[in-house]
Amino acid sequence: MQHELISSDAQESHGRFVSQLTRDTFAMILAGGRGSRLMQLTDWRSKPAVPFGGKFRIIDFTLSNCVNSGIRRIGVATQYKAQSLIMHLQRGWSFLDGRFDEFIDLLPAQQQITENWYQGTADAVFQNLDLIRRRNPKYILVLSGDHIYKMDYGRMLAQHVQSQADMTLACMDVPLEEASAFGIVDVDDEHRVSSFLEKPKNPPSMPGRPDRALASMGVYVFNAAFLYEQLIRDADNAKSSHDFGKDIIPRCLANYRCHAHNFADSCVGVTLSGVPYWRDVGTIDAYWEANIELTKVTPDLNMYDQEWPIWTYQEQLPPAKFVFDDDDRRGMAIDSLVSGGNVISGAAVRRSLLFSSVHVHSTAVVEDSVILPKCDIGEGARLRRVVVDKHCRIPAGMKIGFDPIADAKRFHVTARGITLVTPEMLGQRIHQIR
Repeated sequence: MQHELISSDAQESHGRFVSQLTRDTFAMILAGGRGSRLMQLTDWRSKPAVPFGGKFRIIDFTLSNCVNSGIRRIGVATQYKAQSLIMHLQRGWSFLDGRFDEFIDLLPAQQQITENWYQGTADAVFQNLDLIRRRNPKYILVLSGDHIYKMDYGRMLAQHVQSQADMTLACMDVPLEEASAFGIVDVDDEHRVSSFLEKPKNPPSMPGRPDRALASMGVYVFNAAFLYEQLIRDADNAKSSHDFGKDIIPRCLANYRCHAHNFADSCVGVTLSGVPYWRDVGTIDAYWEANIELTKVTPDLNMYDQEWPIWTYQEQLPPAKFVFDDDDRRGMAIDSLVSGGNVISGAAVRRSLLFSSVHVHSTAVVEDSVILPKCDIGEGARLRRVVVDKHCRIPAGMKIGFDPIADAKRFHVTARGITLVTPEMLGQRIHQIR
C-alpha cells in the first residue's frame, strides 16, 4: 500500500511538472508550405489546409496535439494561398479562451522586419520574434503543420528540461531507402546529437541497424532565450538560407547541448506492428494510401480515441443517407468511411473515403477512392483508385481509373496508377474557397 501511495504521489508530482512546462510554452506552427508534390491538389490551398480523413484538415492533427498536450498558446505562420486555412482556423479553432491566456495567433508574412516574405523556416520564426517575446514563454516548440501523427509534446518538454538541453529534436527511425528525404541524426549514448545531415544523398544508417536511419521529425523544443540568440545570429548571416535543418541546427551542435527525443516515448497510439504512427502525406500516392488505410477494419491511425481527440471545424450537416434497395440499384457503402451530408442514391461505394456533402447517383460505382467535399458523382459513373478534389462534378457515365493512358490525357496519373481529378481538369470553373 505504501509503495502504491508513493507511486501515486510521484505520478501526481510529475503531472504537475509537465503541466507547468506546457503552460510556459509557446508553440509555433509553420504552415506556409505549398506542398508542390501534391500537384494540383494544392493549386488553391496550402498543404496544411488539404482535407484528410473524411472531416479533418492536415493541420488539425498538429493543433490537436498542442491542445491535448496542454499547450494553448499557439502561433500559426501562413504564407502560400492561405485563405482556406485561415477560414478553417477562424471557424474551427476559436474555442480557445483569451481570458485564460489561450489563443491561436494567425501570423501571415507581414514584412515587419525586411521587405521579404518568409525566406525559410527559421526566418518565419525570426520575423515574429516581437510577438513571441510579448508572450514571455520559457520554451518554444517549433512544429510543422503538414504531418499526420498523434504526440504528447509534454513528454518531450519534460525530457528537454530534465536533460538540461538548449535544444531538443524529436526523432524516429525510418527505412534507409527513404532517409534522404529527412534530416538524419546521429546520437551518443546519452542521446546527445553529434551530427545532423539535412536530406543527405547517402544517409548513414543507425549503429547495429544497417537498414534504418534516425530521422528528425521537424519537431523542435528550444529554451526561449537560446532560440532568440540563434535566430538573431542567423538573420545577420547573409550566406544563410535561414532554415532550421540547414543552418540553425548544424551550427548549434558543437557548442551547445542538443538532445534527441525518441518519438516512441511520446507518441499516442502505435500501429498494429508496434511502430509509432507518423505519415508525411506529401505526394498523391502517400495521400491516397493514408486515407484509404483508414477504411481497414483496424487502421493504424485510431481516430476514435476519446482520450486524444482530433479537433476540427464541424459543419452542421444532416446524417449520411442510403436509398434504394433494388437488385440493379442498391445504395450501399462497404469497408468505407462516409460523412455527414452524403447521399448514396442507388450506388455502390467500396473501400473508399467520402468527405462531407458528396452525392453519388444511381448505378454509379466508387472503389478504392478518396472523394473530397461537395462532389457530385453522376449516374452510372465508375471511379477506381482516384482522388477527386472538392466541388468536382463527375459527368454521368464517365469512367476514371480504368485506362491510365486515356486518363493521363485529361488528369494527373501517378506512377502507381492513382488518378487525381480537379474541377479545372474537368473544364469546370469553381470560385469557392477550397
